[in-house]
Formats: sequence, C-alpha cells, structure tokens
Amino acid sequence: MAMTGTTAARSKVSRRSLILGGGAALVLVAIALDTTVVHVGSEQDLRQQAFDPDRFGAAEFPRIREAIVERAAEAPALVTKLAADKAGAVADHGIQAGAFPVMAVTFTGTLGEGKSGIFAVTVPDLPDGQTIRVQTGPAINGTELRDFPGDIVFGAFTNQIEFQDAGAGLNRAMSAEVLSDLDRETLTGKTVTVTGAFTMINPKSWLVTPVRLEVAE
Repeated sequence: MAMTGTTAARSKVSRRSLILGGGAALVLVAIALDTTVVHVGSEQDLRQQAFDPDRFGAAEFPRIREAIVERAAEAPALVTKLAADKAGAVADHGIQAGAFPVMAVTFTGTLGEGKSGIFAVTVPDLPDGQTIRVQTGPAINGTELRDFPGDIVFGAFTNQIEFQDAGAGLNRAMSAEVLSDLDRETLTGKTVTVTGAFTMINPKSWLVTPVRLEVAE
C-alpha cells in the first residue's frame, strides 16, 4: 500500500525523535561516566573546600621545623661562614627566597628587655656589632617558615592573599606548639636555647622566628 504524505511525514518525525532521543541518552551516559561523586568529609571534599590557612599550617609545620633544625648552624659559626663564603653558607644553611636569603640558626643566650614580644639575645662569641633578636609572640610576623623549605610557592595558591595566609597559618601553628606556655613577663634575664630561621635583610641584625625555644630553669 502506498504511504500517504501525512503518514510519511509522521514516519520522518518518529525517526527524528528516536535519533534525538538516542543522542540525548548517549550524552547523559557520557556525563554520568565523567562525573565523580564527592562524599562529604572525604579527601576530595576537603580539596574542594576554601583554603584553610590554619589547617595548612598545622599540616606543614612539623616538616618545616625538622628541616630548620636539621640545617641550622650555631650562630657564631654562621656569622663567620657568611662573611667568608655567603653563597656557600646559604647553600648549606638556608635558601635564597627572592631578594634575601632565609637562614637556619641555633644559639644559646641570655634574653634582654622585650618589646612587643621581641627580645634581644646576648649570645657568647658573637663579633662586636652583631645582634640577634627572637620573636616570642603573641603576634608572629614574617614569612620565614613559609619560605624556608623552598617548595611552598605562589603558583600553588589561588592568589596572593592565599599565599600570604599560608605564611600566617604556619606562624600560628608554630606559636601554638612552641610559644603557648611562655610567660613573657618573666623572660628577661633568662637563658634560652633557640633554633629558628631569619630573613637576612641586614647581615648584622637577625630577627629569628623560632621553631624550638627552651627556657633554662
């Protein structure tokens, strides 16, 4: 029997609908196969959350502390080495972080008067004119802890704010672990042993961010 014009048109519409429907189904299958289900609280979920500097600091501080402790030089020896071979001293005990090196140092000395949590330290065998200060908080400034390992770089973060927040998170993690029990009002005159890092802006004046600080009884 010959197909009427209306029947033929309906047949074409039906075939087109089947083709479109099949194509849509294939697209849905492809989307489903390419979709990752992220469960709340899972590792993938944590990665997708906003950057948390305090979580970052708590996770990263232990390895940074160990790196600084491992590479720290005694302060008098570091002064001598920097004067004789700055590049060698930086290679052995620090890292070039932008315009200035960040150095690891350790020393035992007597604390002087403090101001805003920063204490001058009298360290035996330092040459005349060499000064060392240590910051004890509660506010800790600087990016030594962030910069020292060399693998925490701007490109790993979304923007400059996150990069700065990473340094602040590390400082807070250090302060919570190292400085939380300090009685700053009674520190003057005490003997301390400090291991930490400083940015060598002025070779004659070091402001040290501690990763270990022990007060002698």
